Amino acid sequence: MRRIWLAVRVFCAVLFRAEVAARVEEALRGEKAGPAELPQTEARAEPQRPVPKAPARSEAIALLAALQREARFVDFIKEPLAGFSDAQIGAVARDIHRDCASVVERMFALAPVVDQPEGSQIEVPAGFDSGRIQLTGNLVGEPPFRGRVAHHGWEATKCEIPVWSGKETAARVVAPAEVELP
Repeated sequence: MRRIWLAVRVFCAVLFRAEVAARVEEALRGEKAGPAELPQTEARAEPQRPVPKAPARSEAIALLAALQREARFVDFIKEPLAGFSDAQIGAVARDIHRDCASVVERMFALAPVVDQPEGSQIEVPAGFDSGRIQLTGNLVGEPPFRGRVAHHGWEATKCEIPVWSGKETAARVVAPAEVELP
């Protein structure tokens, strides 16, 4: 039994290592084969199993799911409002507004793009970033431009969307169905 195991080891060593194959060939021809022992085979690590890729979920759906979970936002916008009074809608909207604002603040920490109050006059220098400042109205001439802040804009000072770890079949679920048991 020992020789069978040795034959298997030699076969594998010859098959996968050129220097061992050359020595065995020399030994079979009767030539000087070098060291009497075969070099120790390297300890083989277990083949690494591929780590399954986590299912992907859109960050937009993750945000929408957080707004639904914490503020019932989707329920509110999907609810037909025709049968409710303005007072009823206003009472619900106040809570949803507060809770949505909390989610957005926690994830994005929004801050004004222009740190000036709306209505104030500012100068827009030459080379301004049109992704940060949008000019409206009568655009004539070359910068610098002088104008009134109509809206100060918003920018996210952070972006911390929760990492989702559910199953792929639920990747697009904004809110799971709820089933109440008796």
